[in-house]
Amino acid sequence: MSFLAGYVQYIGSFGLVLIGLYIVLVKTNLIKVILGINLIDTGVNLFLVSVGYIRMGTAPIFSQAEAAGREMVDPVPQALVLTAIVIGVSVVALALSVAIRLYEHYGTLNLCKIRELKW
Repeated sequence: MSFLAGYVQYIGSFGLVLIGLYIVLVKTNLIKVILGINLIDTGVNLFLVSVGYIRMGTAPIFSQAEAAGREMVDPVPQALVLTAIVIGVSVVALALSVAIRLYEHYGTLNLCKIRELKW
């Protein structure tokens, strides 16, 4: 059990990606599919932050001379995740606005029924 204790964040991120992928592949409601895509995005972000984490690491700020020799957390995955969060929120907002327009036009959010209908 102690072997898996160091990899909880990787297991959690992998679990979020799998749950999101299951939702995208199985569900037919457009809102649920959008939430599944959001779960995949969250799982990938958690994985990227986990990769850059160092146990007992410090922030990558050189404010003191003695801090230069200590292990520091990698700031690149954190910057990538901040950018990915902003992009993910924008994509979800756009997808939800498209879902609202589809509901106004077709009267349903069921993807199978929307595919059957013609313009």
